[in-house]
Amino acid sequence: MQADILAVLCGSLVGFILALIGGGGSILATPLLLYVVGLRDPHVVIGTGALAVASNAFINLASHARAGHVRWAVGAVFAFSGVCGAFIGSTLGKAVDGQRLLLAFAGLMVVVALLMLRPRQDRAAAAGGMDLRRSLGVGGTGLGVGLLAGFFGIGGGFLIVPGLILATRMPMIEAIGTSLLAVGAFGLTTALNYAWSGLVDWPVAGEYIAGGILGGQFGLRAAVHLARQKHTLNRVFAGVILVVAGYMLWRA
Repeated sequence: MQADILAVLCGSLVGFILALIGGGGSILATPLLLYVVGLRDPHVVIGTGALAVASNAFINLASHARAGHVRWAVGAVFAFSGVCGAFIGSTLGKAVDGQRLLLAFAGLMVVVALLMLRPRQDRAAAAGGMDLRRSLGVGGTGLGVGLLAGFFGIGGGFLIVPGLILATRMPMIEAIGTSLLAVGAFGLTTALNYAWSGLVDWPVAGEYIAGGILGGQFGLRAAVHLARQKHTLNRVFAGVILVVAGYMLWRA
């Protein structure tokens, strides 16, 4: 019973973070499943987390879409190319020793946190549709992010959001909403690949998803309210990532 409650609470946190900044919830899902919920097999942790994150991402995507925060054409190109990368990455990830995968994952978290701490200058949203040049840029970025997402079993939203801003100059709140389409697609690809090998704990995934539905509603409200304070959010979340990464390295 205690493990069930912990799974729901952790899922709520993941859903909240996903709706708030379009990523990051997925980078927390793995250590939470491993060290709080108590799953032991790193590969089962990755497969279960990917399924839960994908489901929560699609649920939060619907909420952001109703608020007008999703650019469907950009998101579709990013998601399509990223799915190819996620399939390749998740296939490679299953062949790597689970403990080494977690160490590499923690190292990636440190890099991401440091990148998030770098100051970024706001840019106005670029007008226009998806021409060939922009489509190639968005698609190439999606392929690379999907490869990393699949390999480490993460949704990749913390890479998708800055990638979308760089490629299209869309506002932060739209990058957050749009990124959830790719996060869901990447996570679902990884989850199906792991499920095919029997590496998903379905009851825990269901509890994670249930908690994420509630947390996502609060995350959306906070994202809308704090849309103009994204630099503060980035610094706070970078600090959380560094703490979690440090804990994972210490445990490993």
